[in-house]
Parts: sequence; structure tokens; C-alpha cells
Amino acid sequence: MPTIEFDTTLPSIRQVQTLIKDKNAVEMKLLTGDTLTGTLVWQDPQCVSLVQENGQKTTIWRQAIAFMKPLG
Repeated sequence: MPTIEFDTTLPSIRQVQTLIKDKNAVEMKLLTGDTLTGTLVWQDPQCVSLVQENGQKTTIWRQAIAFMKPLG
């Protein structure tokens, strides 16, 4: 399986890293129409991990995300 490069010079990667570091709540709209809110805890080249207010941890494939925005 080929290795996917994680390019931290990309603005989108840096923005998500800042959201993780600052523990900012985000709203994430998925291509399915579902909306999730919570705090991002990690990212890798394929996925991000979101912890919702109820403590539920969800791993989301990047390709499933329509948009993500900080709350507040």
C-alpha cells in the first residue's frame, strides 16, 4: 500500500492543527447531510477524530466532509 504524504505546509492541514491545539469546538457538515459538533482531537492524511459533547468519539473520513467551521 502506498504511503500518503501528510503535508503540514498546506493551509487546510495547518488550520485543522490549530483547531486541535486550541481545542476549539467545530461544526462539521458531512456529504450525507449530517451535521456533527464537537472538538477535534487528531488528524491524519485520511481521517479526523471528533469528540462530541456527550463524549462520543467519531472518526470521519476526510472525503466525507462537505465543510468544517469553528464555533463561537
